[in-house]
Amino acid sequence: MSVFMDLNIISSNDKDRLKSVIETAAHLGYSTVAINYVVEPLKKKQEIPKPQSVSDIFDKFPVVQGKSSPIKVLNRLTIIASDASHFRPTNEYKCFDLVAVYPKTEKLFHAACMTFDVDIICIAVAEKQPFLFKRAPVNGAIDRGVVFETCYAAAIRDNTMRRYTISNAINLIEICKGKNIIVSSGAEKPLELRGPYDIANLGLVFGLSDGDAKAAVSINCRSVLLHGETRATASGVVYTMKKPITPQKQEEETPVSKKSKTDLA
Repeated sequence: MSVFMDLNIISSNDKDRLKSVIETAAHLGYSTVAINYVVEPLKKKQEIPKPQSVSDIFDKFPVVQGKSSPIKVLNRLTIIASDASHFRPTNEYKCFDLVAVYPKTEKLFHAACMTFDVDIICIAVAEKQPFLFKRAPVNGAIDRGVVFETCYAAAIRDNTMRRYTISNAINLIEICKGKNIIVSSGAEKPLELRGPYDIANLGLVFGLSDGDAKAAVSINCRSVLLHGETRATASGVVYTMKKPITPQKQEEETPVSKKSKTDLA
């Protein structure tokens, strides 16, 4: 059985509304969701927020429909970049499970595909794509394991945004040939969520094949999570973890010169 994911639930200061969106996602059959913290440095001069603990949202996580396990909730950061200086990975980035960038210019899109240390590259859904997608940078992103994301919630809110969403998604999919695509909600409220099989059908409208459309809400999302883990662990080669030292072992490791005279008596 496929494991479905929605990696773009918009963060909200209203915990009750955010809780309701996540509960709806679990009811629809999503096993994993990501709370998305969107930062636009140019427009609002925002600082990188500190993600709230998921334990503050739920005392007990809702069980996924059709499964016996509770839903998994991750934290994601999305930077809306209109200048190269807007994307500068800092220690604050390390607080998030996933890092995404929404490049506003062709130059930044090329940089995001080829050099930015990100997991997801977002494409426009609320406006006409300001530049054409080119095969070279798209293939570069695919080779690095970075995925492209299109969201559907904007298409539910407005007819014009629906046309932009479909048009931009089709243009991207023609270039990348359906590879490394994920379809997320970008939902701000429960009514903007749709079930995973509905989204797979939407993928067909975007020009995806049956297999690629289903992968856009399952297998490709799993690849994003693995990419996020390897990004934080030296490409998956090195992983460090502090091991607690028991009092007995700590005493054994204490140099003789530092032990008290009573200990040596």
